[in-house]
Amino acid sequence: MNTQFAMDVDAGLSQPTKSLPSKYFYDQKGDELFRQIMALPEYYLTRAEHEIFTQQTQALIEALGVSKDKHFELIELGAGDGSKTKHLLKALLSQGYQFDYLPIDISGHVLELLSESILTELPALSLRGQQGDYFEILQDLKDRDSSKVVLFLGSNIGNMSDEQAAQFIYSLGANLSEGDKLLLGADLIKPVDIVLPAYNDAQGVTKAFNMNLLHRMNRELGANFVVDQFDHFPEYTEEEGIAKSAIISKVDQQVTIDSLNKTYSFAAGEKIHVEISRKYNHQVLASILKDTDFTIADTLTDSQGYFADFVLARH
Repeated sequence: MNTQFAMDVDAGLSQPTKSLPSKYFYDQKGDELFRQIMALPEYYLTRAEHEIFTQQTQALIEALGVSKDKHFELIELGAGDGSKTKHLLKALLSQGYQFDYLPIDISGHVLELLSESILTELPALSLRGQQGDYFEILQDLKDRDSSKVVLFLGSNIGNMSDEQAAQFIYSLGANLSEGDKLLLGADLIKPVDIVLPAYNDAQGVTKAFNMNLLHRMNRELGANFVVDQFDHFPEYTEEEGIAKSAIISKVDQQVTIDSLNKTYSFAAGEKIHVEISRKYNHQVLASILKDTDFTIADTLTDSQGYFADFVLARH
C-alpha cells in the first residue's frame, strides 16, 4: 500500500470541505488519459504554447537575453516529453549558442525517456538530466559560474493558489542569481465559452481522467466507491479567473476505505475538490511577483491571445 497516498486521502476526506491532491491523478491510466486530453480539440493550452515555441522561436531567444559568447545552463522543471522545448534547443544549437540542457524531474524513468527522445533528434546537445527535488537541485547548481535560464512551462504554475505560486517563485529566486531568467508558461484569463470546454470535453475524456482517481482508491486502498454514483463537476468564471474541477456525489452515501479502516459520508451534491487551474493576466502575475526577486521583462503570446510565456528577470 502507498502509505502517503492513504494519509493524503484521509486528510482530504476528513475536512469539512473535502479535497484530494491532484498529483494522484497520474497513475499509468491517468497518464494515458492526460495524453488524450492534450490532443482534444477543446484543450487549447498545449497547442497555444507549442505555437509560441514553433512560430516565435527567434523572438523567444532574444527575449531570454542569452549571448553566444557566454555559456549558460538551460534548466527545465518537469520537462515531460520535451516536445515544445526541442524547437528552442534546435534553434540554439544551430545558431552556435554554448549551453547545457538540464531537465529536472522526480522520475528517473521520465528523464530516461526524455533523454533518449531528444538526443535521437539532437545528438550534439549537451544534456544532463537531474533527478530529484527542484529546489535541492537548483541549490546545488547555484554556485556554478554559468548564468541560468529556468523553464517552467505548460501553465503548471496554475495548479497552485496565488499564495503557493508566490512562495514557489520566491523559492526559485532564492536559488538563482541576479540576471538569471525564468520562462513561465501561463494560461491567460478568457471567456467561459473558451475555458470551460477544455475541462469538460464532449468526448468525456476529462471526466474519465477525474473519475480514475476513484478507481485508483478502490484498487490501491481498498475503497468501495461506486463510481457511477459520482460525477465530474467543472466550474469557471472569467471574473474569478480560476477553473475548478470537483467530483460530486449524486446521492447521500457512505464510502469505506479498508486500508484506513474508516468510513466517510457524502451528502447529495457534496463536492470533492480535486484541481484548480489559475488563469493569468499581467495584473494577476505582477501581484504574485510583488514580494519575489522577479519582474516581468517580456511577454510572448500565441496568435489568439490564449496563452503567454512570461520572461521573468531575477533582479
